[in-house]
Amino acid sequence: METFKRILSFARPYGRKIPGYLLLSVLSVVFGVVNYALLGPLLTVLFDNQEAAAAVARPDFAPTVDYATEWFRWLLSSVIRDDGVVRGLLLVCGAIVVACLLANVCRYLSQRIIVGVETRLMQNIRGALFSKILSLPVGWFTARRKGDVLSSISNDVAEVQSSVAGSFHVFLREPLLVIGFLAMLIYMSPQLTLVSLVTLPVSAFIVTRITRRLRAGSVETQRLMGRILSHFEEAISGSRIIKAFGARRYAEQSFDTENRKHRETLRQVRNRQELASPVSEFLGISIAAGVLFYGGWLNFHGNLGMTWQQFIVYIMFYWKVLEPAKTIAKQYALVQKGLVSAERIFHILDELSGIPDGTLPVTEFREAVTFDHVTFAYEDTAVLRDVCLTLPKGKTVAVVGPSGAGKSTMADLLPRFYDVQEGCIRIDGTDIRSLRLGDLTRLMGIVTQETILFNDTVFNNIAFGMSSVTREQVAAAARVANADGFIEALPQGYDTNIGDRGAKLSGGQRQRIAITRAVLKNPPILILDEATSALDTESERLVQDALTRLMGGRTSLVIAHRLSTVRGADEIYVLQDGRVVEHGNHKDLVANHGLYSHLCSLQDFS
Repeated sequence: METFKRILSFARPYGRKIPGYLLLSVLSVVFGVVNYALLGPLLTVLFDNQEAAAAVARPDFAPTVDYATEWFRWLLSSVIRDDGVVRGLLLVCGAIVVACLLANVCRYLSQRIIVGVETRLMQNIRGALFSKILSLPVGWFTARRKGDVLSSISNDVAEVQSSVAGSFHVFLREPLLVIGFLAMLIYMSPQLTLVSLVTLPVSAFIVTRITRRLRAGSVETQRLMGRILSHFEEAISGSRIIKAFGARRYAEQSFDTENRKHRETLRQVRNRQELASPVSEFLGISIAAGVLFYGGWLNFHGNLGMTWQQFIVYIMFYWKVLEPAKTIAKQYALVQKGLVSAERIFHILDELSGIPDGTLPVTEFREAVTFDHVTFAYEDTAVLRDVCLTLPKGKTVAVVGPSGAGKSTMADLLPRFYDVQEGCIRIDGTDIRSLRLGDLTRLMGIVTQETILFNDTVFNNIAFGMSSVTREQVAAAARVANADGFIEALPQGYDTNIGDRGAKLSGGQRQRIAITRAVLKNPPILILDEATSALDTESERLVQDALTRLMGGRTSLVIAHRLSTVRGADEIYVLQDGRVVEHGNHKDLVANHGLYSHLCSLQDFS
């Protein structure tokens, strides 16, 4: 119930719409009751003309069902006596058509209101999910399958929309139908209705027992769907590797295993879900048969208290009670699946952002960045141990070392993608954890080995995250980054769409667009995380030239694997197993014949 209430909270403000919805729903039920109540007079006109034409005194007004019934009998008998049976039949049929029209108009208008509530709810859930995804720390994504996250964003949201959000009108309108028609049943024959009311709880108990186990099956179904989406994502992103290694059969077998598990679990869930409706219908028919038998028994003993026309109308009313009851039972089974999906969504929304925002504003960088005895570990795996490093303003500091030494982790700690566990990082003497995150990241520009571009135009990728940027500013930044030539040669120039993750561009072109983005931001602190390690020789030369222009006059932290790119750094720190084992300039480190000198010799560089 708490999950359902929380889902409903995303539709706020919905309170002002509920009274209108309820009013229209009540009117729809009233006109629906009138529609079926008119079947009695219709049967009387068709099969007992004399009774229909019998004189009836005009009743005195009273706000009761009896008054409405007697008034219509008076009107009908008057029309038949004055204008004939055909006119009376026309009156009854016209009244049925009007009542049906009004019932459906009110129903449609009420549905328009609830559709507005449902669509607002889904819009707000998607918005909250997207905002949460943007606020979660980088480490949250590395610890989870991408397919599970995508499954929650797509399948779980769709499941909530189709089952939980789609059930609002069922749980609001159908009970009104039950109450309306049940009231007429009690009015017509309390004795008969009491028999049916005693048996209905038994039916509800059986249906609830059937649907109770849907939740566990739905949890497993959604988990397997997350794994299936992971296989799809890996097949798309890793298509080159799969083809290059002839691993198509292996990939298909892995996918087929998960796909068959999902199919079997889904089959069991759907079978149990579909069982609710026929069981509900069978129980309803059984109860209806019992009511018919009891009504016949009462009639046989002269205690029914209704004409045969009224008894037929009573059965029609009873059937209209069973229909919404069956709908509620079926929707209840669907909601059980939807609530599982909602809980998976809320599991994401309830995740702690992980990186608490600071309170101190910072607008400029004046002196130095300092790593002060920094220690960091991914869960139980230590990556950095007691690292000390100083990056003075206007200087270039490089961090080198073998793979796994912790170089990229240092680059991730500075913009607070992760927070240190021991020690601290300071900017101008202030712990970065006390600074506002937005202000901190505005001080920095980042160019990484894996260039992150979006399925958008060249212009929008360069101006990403920056407002009021002109075409001239973007073009000037591209010239600095050595990118203007190839951009202008594209089919639509700066308005060319570069495809998913920049797939229409070469590696060097993607990297130069990333550098252009950094140039346009014009940050005082620049972080280069192996920005040229994945490029060929020609592209590396072009990119390195662009980086040299970019670093001019800026404070730069360079993470490098190719030592040729850091030869001119003011200070080089050498990491091994998460510790700083050497630091100095290139010439001094080579002369020390330590780890740096060894790495240079391995790269045929001195």
